[in-house]
Amino acid sequence: MNNKNIQTYFDFGNSKIRAGVFVGVDQFYNEGKFSLNHLSLNEQIHNIITSLEKESNEYINNINLMIDSQKMLSIGISISKKTDGSILKQEDVQFLIQEAKQQISKNYKKLNIVHIIINNYKINGIDYTIIPNEPKCFLISLDIIFICFPNETILNFKNIFFNSNILINQIICSSYAKSVNYKKNLNLTGNTSFIDIGFSKTSMISFHNDKLVSLDTLPIGGNHITKDISKILTVDLEESEAIKLDTIKNQEIQNNAHYSNEKIQKIILARIEEILELSIKSITSNSFKSSSSSFRVFLTGNGSKILNNSYKEKIAISKDLIILEDTTDNICKSGLQLGMGLNKQEVVIVAKKRIKQGFFEKLFHFFN
Repeated sequence: MNNKNIQTYFDFGNSKIRAGVFVGVDQFYNEGKFSLNHLSLNEQIHNIITSLEKESNEYINNINLMIDSQKMLSIGISISKKTDGSILKQEDVQFLIQEAKQQISKNYKKLNIVHIIINNYKINGIDYTIIPNEPKCFLISLDIIFICFPNETILNFKNIFFNSNILINQIICSSYAKSVNYKKNLNLTGNTSFIDIGFSKTSMISFHNDKLVSLDTLPIGGNHITKDISKILTVDLEESEAIKLDTIKNQEIQNNAHYSNEKIQKIILARIEEILELSIKSITSNSFKSSSSSFRVFLTGNGSKILNNSYKEKIAISKDLIILEDTTDNICKSGLQLGMGLNKQEVVIVAKKRIKQGFFEKLFHFFN
């Protein structure tokens, strides 16, 4: 293996695994097959790794892992410190971040912090999105959002990849990374929300300009449509999933010996309407509470593909939604960009595995 800068990103969904390898300017992608169970995980991971190693001619022994979870949580905290009026130092900011992190770790012992986002710096009573050059400071306070996953979830994924002789460098929240990347690429400002409909959960990520306002989840997703069909038609989940996909693909009403296409469409529409209504309600109550606060909504995730056809016209609430197509390359690139410091509000933590250097090995974006 040579000394090239190699970055590998795995997006580990509940129904599909995607991966990308970045070697300088070269990019290589692969993905597993859709699966309703995880019985063949080690085989899928092995096949993806083998294929990417063959294409890139590079050996892969560590990755950056992109995941979502029904149980992920965003926690906001404000913390302040008085200083002597001298020029603000990076160590002062670092101290506050470490203090805030310790408070989260103490009060949420079952959670693992994966993202630290500084939404606001208040220096001597004045708000900044990024600390100005060499400010004289008597009082500084930070508004910080921590995105966390359950320790159990992190340990489970580490064990899965350890069985394939792969080490995990960094954990990334997939829906958060995608939303940051889309927001930048589309030059979005103002109030913006992303609804990411996954296999078993739906995430709502909201921003005001460059500030992350909230991240919330609902424990429902595309798999719940599959379960609805399975229950109503009394068929197993594999057949139910096939029926769902066939109905979405073929919009014309086609009767089957055991069910009508029209009936399946009603089942799909009922669940999608519920997911969208609950998502919009969550965004309104947790992010933009004022009745005058308008916001744009973008739909992502595999579940959004259901609306990327004539179904969209059948749901009134969906007419104001903008649907964005997730692909393996743009998902993996969103992880890469975030890891490289795309979001200037985020504290980028370089993996600790090489050298023990205290709380952080590196911090970015504190100062212009």
